[in-house]
Amino acid sequence: MPKLKTHSASKKRFSVTGSGKIKMGHAFRRHRLISKTKRAKVDNRSTAYASDADASNIKKLIPYK
Repeated sequence: MPKLKTHSASKKRFSVTGSGKIKMGHAFRRHRLISKTKRAKVDNRSTAYASDADASNIKKLIPYK
């Protein structure tokens, strides 16, 4: 079977944990932060995990990670 190319944008945004979950950062944290509540900004600080429905598609994009 030939080698698979890794999707360049995905390898910068996602990583796989030891248990196989897909770890990613939150969106909406770059600009216009004044209009967002403090709770929303605090909740977006920590890392997020992709849902199981999305994880299978993401794993195809980063086969060797």
